[in-house]
Amino acid sequence: MMRKFYLIGFALLLLFDTLGQSSFKLTAIHAQPLEASLDWIIRVFTQPWVYIAIAGYIGAFFTWMVLLKKAPVGPAFAASHLEVVTVMVVSAFLFHEHITAIRIIGAVFIVAGIIFLALAEKEIIQIEHSKDDKAC
Repeated sequence: MMRKFYLIGFALLLLFDTLGQSSFKLTAIHAQPLEASLDWIIRVFTQPWVYIAIAGYIGAFFTWMVLLKKAPVGPAFAASHLEVVTVMVVSAFLFHEHITAIRIIGAVFIVAGIIFLALAEKEIIQIEHSKDDKAC
C-alpha cells in the first residue's frame, strides 16, 4: 500500500516538475527577445505556457508536501531530482536538444544514487525493526 503511494506520488511530482520546466522554456522561447522592458513582461504574461508552468509548480509543491508527510526526507529529496532526467528526455523530443554520452552517464549516476539511497533507507528500517524485535 505504501509502495503504491510513493510510486504514484513521485510519478506525479516528476510530471508536475517536468511540466513546469518545459512550460517555462516554452514561455521563454515565445517571449523572445529577452529585454528589460514592459513589452517583454507583457509577452511573458500573455503566453499560456507561463500559467501552465505556474500550475506545474503549484502541483509539485502540494505533491511534495503530501509525500514529505510519509517519506523519509533523504531518499525522497534524492528521488525528487529524477526531474533532471525527465526534463532531459522531454527536452530531446520537445526542443530537439541533444542527449550526449556525458548526459546519459550523468543520468545513470542520478538514478544509481537514488537507488543506493533507497536501498540504504530500507536497510536502516530493517535494522531498526530487528532492534525493536530484540527489545520485546
